[in-house]
Amino acid sequence: MTNIFESISQGDLAAVQQMVTATPSLLQQKDQRGFPPLVLASYNGHLDITSFLLDAGADVNARDAAGNTALMGVCFKGNLNIALLLVQRGTDLNAQNHHGATALIYSAMFGHTAIAQMLLDAGADKSIKDANGQTAFDHASAKGIPGLPDLLR
Repeated sequence: MTNIFESISQGDLAAVQQMVTATPSLLQQKDQRGFPPLVLASYNGHLDITSFLLDAGADVNARDAAGNTALMGVCFKGNLNIALLLVQRGTDLNAQNHHGATALIYSAMFGHTAIAQMLLDAGADKSIKDANGQTAFDHASAKGIPGLPDLLR
């Protein structure tokens, strides 16, 4: 039988709905790598599953084994639609993982200007430094992404 994490990875919304409806505690479980369902669904780009999990009561600020939230994952991957959903659902914009990185820092590191702008518009703090003492501006400047350092200055 397929477990919830396999169903999420496969993008099988119907299976995820059936499992969570039958066993709501699945929302708090983590896979062998430490990923809760919400982080896995959002990281894999499944907007429909992410939305369902949030509607079902998943913690919008759930963290994986490295301390990453779903928002951090989508800022790393560059999925603006899921980032918007998570922000609308009240995710902590300034949460930091075990390395001090925030969603804004990840959007800067990977050149996702539209996400960075959305996070700033939503109130993300651009002065937060990671464990290496670098801000989102520092990361964007080091990558040489046109326009992004100016946005984060």
